[in-house]
Amino acid sequence: MKRSLCGLSLLVAVACMAGAVPPVPPPASPESAERAQQKPSLVVLITIDQFRADYLERYGAQLTGGIARLAHGGARFADAHHDHAITETAPGHATLLSGRFPRSTGIMMNAIGVDDPSAPLVAGGYGPGASPTRFRGTTLVDWMTAADKRSRTLSVSMKDRGAILPVGRSKADVYWYSIDGRFLTSTYYRNDLPTWVMAFNNRQMVAKYAGTSWSLLLPDSAYAEKDSVPIEMAGRNFVFPHKVTEDVIDAAAAVRITPFIDDMVLAFALYGVESLKLGAGTGANAQTDLLAVSLSATDVIGHNYGPDSREMHDQVLRVDRAIGAFLDSLYKMRDSSSITVVLTSDHGVGTIPELAPASMQPTPRRVSLAPIIPALRDKLRALKVDTFAIETDVNIVLADRRLFKKPADFDAALDFFLAQIRTVPGVARVDRFQQLLADSASDVIARRWSHQFPAEVNVEAVITLDPLSTWGGNIASHGSPRDYDSHVPLLFSGFGVTPGVRSQFVRTVDIAPTLAQLLGVKVLERIDGVPLPLR
Repeated sequence: MKRSLCGLSLLVAVACMAGAVPPVPPPASPESAERAQQKPSLVVLITIDQFRADYLERYGAQLTGGIARLAHGGARFADAHHDHAITETAPGHATLLSGRFPRSTGIMMNAIGVDDPSAPLVAGGYGPGASPTRFRGTTLVDWMTAADKRSRTLSVSMKDRGAILPVGRSKADVYWYSIDGRFLTSTYYRNDLPTWVMAFNNRQMVAKYAGTSWSLLLPDSAYAEKDSVPIEMAGRNFVFPHKVTEDVIDAAAAVRITPFIDDMVLAFALYGVESLKLGAGTGANAQTDLLAVSLSATDVIGHNYGPDSREMHDQVLRVDRAIGAFLDSLYKMRDSSSITVVLTSDHGVGTIPELAPASMQPTPRRVSLAPIIPALRDKLRALKVDTFAIETDVNIVLADRRLFKKPADFDAALDFFLAQIRTVPGVARVDRFQQLLADSASDVIARRWSHQFPAEVNVEAVITLDPLSTWGGNIASHGSPRDYDSHVPLLFSGFGVTPGVRSQFVRTVDIAPTLAQLLGVKVLERIDGVPLPLR
């Protein structure tokens, strides 16, 4: 969900402040059992972008790969949520290993994410510069390094923010996919590519997908969804098979909207594990290393085809198999009993509004505030105030109180505008942010908004839409405090984990302190999460 910040930037305000399931890995050998009494040699965090928790049940009978293995052979927290309001990629990823809500990480929305022109891509990479300079505080990576300077970290993704934000400001090995088909990094991390990354890029893996097609993994009869829904992909290329262009240069960009990009990211991750010797330590005194992998295909496919499409069904099956193959390869490289794997997501997604059940009330719709903005400008002009003294950035209202000579004028203008917003079809509620903070103990929506921004930010009001109503131009979208956007899978498996389903409400901010407790490392700052029971 793309956002553009207005002149009253939050950045200024805050930055200045039923198939067969593969068996569980075999019991540890005597040598690995000794290590198992201490700590894992490798922690693997797998984040599937825009993977809803209910996909585990919806497609469960057809999941036979890695997701199924982790769900059946590990600890599954069935009621896990991103407990903040703007459920987007950047804020979501930033919570996972920090243990803190967006209000304290500084990553409050995608627009306040990782874009950074001062940190361009290395090696002549094509794409915007990126860095974690807006991120505040520490993450598990910092806690691990403070405990043992030998600890190594590799974080990879198709998206820059998916690779950068889980590890915070740490200058670890962090790489993401450039649309020229290479995995690159920015000058925040290093000025050139290491030999192993260049060697992987020289394989030109994307070339093997040029001219191929994304076809159904299973027979047509295995899919209940229709394959001809014109609203998908805005009426273009919405029927299987989906052909990838034969031109290798164009295919490097086109492959990002297919399951094939996940295969490439996982292949790069495995190559990095071997090249950097992650998790290769032996003996009771071996350090723990970290691998973070964020898989983005589900998000891109979800935005374009929706969560109820045949394409999403096939993608879920494919990412399940891809993770299974990844784990099989990893366990051949490293002792499976010395590895802890965590799988989760950065947010969910809502049904395409036009495809919602006809009986659903209020009717889901696409919402825009554009029709009421002229009246706001006229009101401000009548008060002899800068007509941009009050602005909106999608679902938040920002203001510069200094531009008003009288507090009464400010309140009159803001109250007028908020009243206008409440008349817009699709708007469920409009809350003054400071007043909303007082209700956060008893109101789930208020609580999630209170976790989004620090109290001193220049957000005057927040807007919550009706269920399944959306902002913006994506075919299907996310970003709301509703459960379909917040509810994500949370699976722990391997070292230190007793299998079973846990039904209690938990948050993604609980992942970091849980891993810290497992590793026996000290949390270096105040956090919002708490350790979860893994045994």
